[in-house]
Amino acid sequence: MALQIANPAVVEKVERLARATGLNKTAVVDKALDLLANAALEPSDRVAQLNALIAQMDRVPDRVDAYDPLHWDQHGLPE
Repeated sequence: MALQIANPAVVEKVERLARATGLNKTAVVDKALDLLANAALEPSDRVAQLNALIAQMDRVPDRVDAYDPLHWDQHGLPE
């Protein structure tokens, strides 16, 4: 089903955002709607999403070859 936007100012905004992002107009509108939907979430839903993201990040194993450029003293402060 096609969506027709009759407001020329809105059409110009969509076209300008599409040019700026390199996305097509459909993708721009889709992303904008996703952002609005996420902004409309209840705080408890946002907390649940953040907790799910943190849990997913916690499943990523630590790398033994990770490099820490800072040297730390016995108090846990950078030297």
